[in-house]
Amino acid sequence: MKTESPRRLLRNPSLLILILLAAAAPVAEIAMAAEPEQTPAAQEAAVHIVYVDRPEGADAEEFHIRTLAPILGSEEKAKDAVLYHYKHAASGFSAKLTPAQVEDLKKQPCVLQVTPSQTYQLHGSEGGHAGATRTMGLM
Repeated sequence: MKTESPRRLLRNPSLLILILLAAAAPVAEIAMAAEPEQTPAAQEAAVHIVYVDRPEGADAEEFHIRTLAPILGSEEKAKDAVLYHYKHAASGFSAKLTPAQVEDLKKQPCVLQVTPSQTYQLHGSEGGHAGATRTMGLM
């Protein structure tokens, strides 16, 4: 049985690519094992509404910032993250948070609930037009 010289094997582009891929596969597996798998969707921030049990007499906005600051790392980051402060009918705030931040925030003793923000649009058949948007409220 005749064996081919290594030089002749390397002249074949298909064989060369196959050898390179075989050599690179273990390196890629090691690199992937070293880094935890993170999907972009898992770390993507979304707007959440955070309901808190604010102590009587405490300033709402200051309390909200102090509640969020340990999760985000600073009061400045917390101020930047808060989109709105709820102060009257309920005490809380809305902020753009990652799933990990939501889980950490839920562990805070003053946090009652953290829910994803949702927008609802009311549709009806006003005036006989199916799917027409109906405005509700004071106009």
